[in-house]
Amino acid sequence: MKKLLSSLLLAAVATAALPAAAETVVIVSPNNPASRMFSEQAAQFFLGKSAQFTPIDQAEGSAIRTEFYKKVSNMEASQVKAAWLKLVFTGKATAEPKEYKSDAEVKKAVAADPKAIGYINKSSVDDTVKVILTLQ
Repeated sequence: MKKLLSSLLLAAVATAALPAAAETVVIVSPNNPASRMFSEQAAQFFLGKSAQFTPIDQAEGSAIRTEFYKKVSNMEASQVKAAWLKLVFTGKATAEPKEYKSDAEVKKAVAADPKAIGYINKSSVDDTVKVILTLQ
């Protein structure tokens, strides 16, 4: 019994020490007229089902990319990549979204293109981009 209580206490302490998941935000250029978006709409752009915006992606294998696709599409990042490859192969898209290695690079690319849409950690937001969706 004492061993069980010790294990439960250790598990509780370890869980409490874990950081809360960072909020991810979908961003556009301040010059983009969009002011708000639903996650279903964001999924359309990032899955290649709409060409209204140019999606900017985080690096393959990054935690934020995995989390983002799970939240907006309920798909694994590998499933999204396969969907894009199919679109490119069938001629319905010319290329997969361009990938960047950091929030700073995504911000810079989005800020420079009024048609671009990307996602970053909420803590990385500044006045160079506009938040149109917050994912929790």
